[in-house]
Amino acid sequence: MHQYDIERYLNVRSAGGADLGPDGRLSFLLDTTGTPQVWSLEGPVEWPEQHTFSEERVTFVDSSPERAEAVFGMDRGGNERAQLYRLDFGSGRVTDLTRRPDAKHRWGGWDGDGERFAFTSNRRENAVFDVYVQDRDGTDGDAERLYEGDGWLSVAGWSPSDDRLIVHEAGSSFDHDLYTLSVATGELTHHTPHDGDVRYGSPEWGPDGESIYLVTDRDSDALRLERLDLSTGGFSVVETVHGDEGERDVAPGGGGSDEDDEGARDDRDAASDGEGPWNVDGVAVHEDSRRVVYSRNVDGYTEITVGELVGPDRIDALPAPDLPDGIAGGVSFGPDGDRFAITATGSTATADVHVVETTTGATERWTAASTAGIPPDTFIEPELVHYPTFDGLEIPAYFSVPETEPPAAGYPVIVDIHGGPESQRRPSFSPVKQYLLNHGYAVFEPNVRGSAGYGKAYAALDDVEKRMDSVADVRAGAEWLHDHPEVDPDRLVAMGGSYGGFMVLASLTEYPELFAAGIDIVGIANFVTFLENTGDWRRSLREAEYGSLADDREFLESISPINRIDRIAAPLFVLHGANDPRVPVSEAEQIVERAREQDVPVRKLVFDDEGHGFSKLENRIEAYRSVVDFLAEHV
Repeated sequence: MHQYDIERYLNVRSAGGADLGPDGRLSFLLDTTGTPQVWSLEGPVEWPEQHTFSEERVTFVDSSPERAEAVFGMDRGGNERAQLYRLDFGSGRVTDLTRRPDAKHRWGGWDGDGERFAFTSNRRENAVFDVYVQDRDGTDGDAERLYEGDGWLSVAGWSPSDDRLIVHEAGSSFDHDLYTLSVATGELTHHTPHDGDVRYGSPEWGPDGESIYLVTDRDSDALRLERLDLSTGGFSVVETVHGDEGERDVAPGGGGSDEDDEGARDDRDAASDGEGPWNVDGVAVHEDSRRVVYSRNVDGYTEITVGELVGPDRIDALPAPDLPDGIAGGVSFGPDGDRFAITATGSTATADVHVVETTTGATERWTAASTAGIPPDTFIEPELVHYPTFDGLEIPAYFSVPETEPPAAGYPVIVDIHGGPESQRRPSFSPVKQYLLNHGYAVFEPNVRGSAGYGKAYAALDDVEKRMDSVADVRAGAEWLHDHPEVDPDRLVAMGGSYGGFMVLASLTEYPELFAAGIDIVGIANFVTFLENTGDWRRSLREAEYGSLADDREFLESISPINRIDRIAAPLFVLHGANDPRVPVSEAEQIVERAREQDVPVRKLVFDDEGHGFSKLENRIEAYRSVVDFLAEHV
């Protein structure tokens, strides 16, 4: 089999973030130039037109409902302080709408006639977000602050009559609240008072403007599709009638999210049988046509349901789209609701935008993200496996092996640990993973306890004092690999980013005998200094997951890899972005310094123009070429 170098794989392109405009134009983000920029198409697989030309990444694009224009977001050097810009598709003119480079701006959508838009921003105080409304042709001085917040607020859309906004508040990753905000008076109404952790996500106005459709786990271990009646405050589970069979299922007791999953089963059985019920992880509602699309996360794979509201809490199912086997999301309806755009990707399919006819399910791929000349039939699908851990819990994982015969001693294995921790490794396309498989490495991707997608009970199994139980799950995965006949047990490598970087460092210091090397990408080395130095707007959310500096400092110090660095034995490679607002670069600097004091072979690579990860193509090439060299030297 022909081998391709890492630069070739990193030139595989990705298209997504699609939006269908009022004139039928499909706008989307494509990284052909090295970072995601705004492109558009007027028909399937035509030659696309590029509209933005920055070296910085564009984070979203949203077309006006009435004009040939859109708003997009862009930060600088990965600092996540996104500004908002208006793009005129006809003239190509780009207007800076916010002009506050020190503040974050979170897009909240256009009103119905495209004259105004909403957003939240931490302009007033770095740690909190206020709600603003601004005229389309205004600048930052014209933005009206409707409400002063005291937490992590975002706007989820205008009501059909444009008189109210949905406001979403995140107290933590698993504790949310929903409000409506009067645009005229600034009065905020709370609709989700509750005790304990409850999630309310993906809120969408109902067609009548008197209800909100959303996903929630308020009475379930998994996220369900429900309707909130704003006049009574009552919730009802939305039922779906499936096709001609007339079967009903309660949409379903769970669904498909990157963050959660499961019914009321014993914690030890969570994720052990692959049956769910599964999270509903997102819903989109077209107000005029009453058409609905929602997604379900079935053991990491997305299942899409399309239907039409025939009652307040009843959906008649329509034919499902034919999408690649993997994950899909980001639904954007056309103006009449007769079609919608959706981004789909799989382990062997690059991310592309598909357009679906709503009533028939007929699906057509509109973008053609390049595979850089690498034949798609060389890409490898993973096997979904479950392995036992120390307390009998079954841990789900994706295991991929090269198509070549294993060497006599077995394949070296990259144990790739996701970040979050409230995230989930799912079957999407990864050029780095496909490179590793093409070059004789197996790849093992565990969803250890604390991962999303398997229920809130499973996600809570690593909270605060149980943090190291998730590291023990990595150990159990390594031991499972030791028993696998195709694996070389002496060549296991721990690799991960962000919280996954912490998991790498913790695995190397807790179980030094199991790993031949470690690759820490923008990872946490010291929970105390991480919480002290992370962005002000993120600290309270992170303390809800990890523990607080005020109450848990001693515990946080005890689990920080920096304080157990004397146990590390394996060579270590640390990569980071200098502008990282989430995990400050000081985390990389201190772990490298301490590891060198222990005479550990260690390499550091810091990019001055990156943040929490690497968005620029030249930086990704340098980073992963260096990773490849590190693996060749030590593994």
